[in-house]
Amino acid sequence: MSKQTYNPISKYYHDKFPKQKQPAPALQCEMSPIPDCGEKSYTGHQRLVGRKMLVTGGDSGIGRAAVIAYAKEGADVAINYLPYEQKDAEEVAKVIEAAGRKAVLIPGDLSDETFCKKLVEEAHHKLGGLDNLTLVAGKQTAVEDIMDLTTEQLKKTFEINVFSMFWVTKAALGYLKPGSTIITTSSVQAFQPGANLLDYASTKSAIIAFTRGLAKQLGHKGIRVNCVAPGPVWTPLQICGGQPSEVIPEFGKQTPLERAGQPVELSGVYVHLASEESSYTTAETYGVTGGLHTN
Repeated sequence: MSKQTYNPISKYYHDKFPKQKQPAPALQCEMSPIPDCGEKSYTGHQRLVGRKMLVTGGDSGIGRAAVIAYAKEGADVAINYLPYEQKDAEEVAKVIEAAGRKAVLIPGDLSDETFCKKLVEEAHHKLGGLDNLTLVAGKQTAVEDIMDLTTEQLKKTFEINVFSMFWVTKAALGYLKPGSTIITTSSVQAFQPGANLLDYASTKSAIIAFTRGLAKQLGHKGIRVNCVAPGPVWTPLQICGGQPSEVIPEFGKQTPLERAGQPVELSGVYVHLASEESSYTTAETYGVTGGLHTN
């Protein structure tokens, strides 16, 4: 019997989004509609059995989708998030445990270098090893005019989106062995920057350069480094300042597939890059954008 196929335009939510706004950082459990991160829609195939994964931003959105997929593929997962997001993180932990895997919750601020070191140490200790870094957490705040872009926002965006990658990776390299993987998260904004996301888009370009350079550094150690570049995906980032409130209803409609993506639609790419299926892939960027170009 052939497997059913679906029209990608209508497979996931494709109506207008209700106008909504939350203070940053937003809670996914209070969004409408709640993003699909694979709680029920993702089916695992035991591709990561026994692996130990650390995911930043794992409480919600794309990070949450990666976490759920990893657990359903047989991995134990440590999740980093901000303390305010505890409710979302506890929901994810239940999904991980329902899949029969271990969940480690580690709240804290990635803009703090000292915390980044402690995060890796705690994840390694509580998981009993470390095989993968999946770096998803990010800050995005729309500002229409560069003259209104404060130095405070500029610093915080780069600390969370760029500096933390260096800090977490440096802390982890003493634990990662041949066969380990690092997956970063860029954006279509690195290739098609929006006028109101100047600082965010700049960090996303830096992430691609970091990924390619680090892959060259670590190739001889048998550690692969790759990047995922999402397009417009329905996550808490969008409704707490990442997009102007007035554009939320039409969010994602400008793509060739005429809708925003759901986080679960990136799960397979993260799993592929973390698994043995991609053993000859490093320094690569995978776009999941609904048809927006990434070159």
